[in-house]
Amino acid sequence: MRTIYLLSLMLLTGLFSCNSSSTQSTNTDTAASAMANDTGMHMMADSAKMIAPLPAIPAGAAVYFKNLKNGETVKSPFKVEMGVKNMKVDTAGLVLPDEGHHHLLIDAGDSVAAGTVVPKDAQHIHFGKGQTETTVTLPPGKHRLTLQYADGIHRSYGAALSATIEVNVK
Repeated sequence: MRTIYLLSLMLLTGLFSCNSSSTQSTNTDTAASAMANDTGMHMMADSAKMIAPLPAIPAGAAVYFKNLKNGETVKSPFKVEMGVKNMKVDTAGLVLPDEGHHHLLIDAGDSVAAGTVVPKDAQHIHFGKGQTETTVTLPPGKHRLTLQYADGIHRSYGAALSATIEVNVK
């Protein structure tokens, strides 16, 4: 099953690479050009269908902060320990049932919509190597921390697999 998902991802990568050519065509036949573009779009749409759907969330699955409580006062830098129940923590790359990895949202809302790829920036930290703890440095003040669980290709499981707390950094 892992092979099917890996092949799907490789096919998509190849299609995007093939369509990013920097050579210019001198073809002025707009009908032929439209047909070629249409065929390419159908190939990409067919490839997208091969990507596994977002896996179902197992009964009783939940994410939680192991070492922090809502409203806690912490001194920066501070450790964040991430936990998950009824799912396995795995590295990013493959979409497998009952598996995923953590993301930490800092002052970025309560969750990322289910099926949406979690952004990667200073407010959306990815732990695609299967990490379950990190050290965070934040300026003094109140901060909202959200654990967001996602599948192997960083698609969020949504609010059902998120947990949000506020911490006061002194």
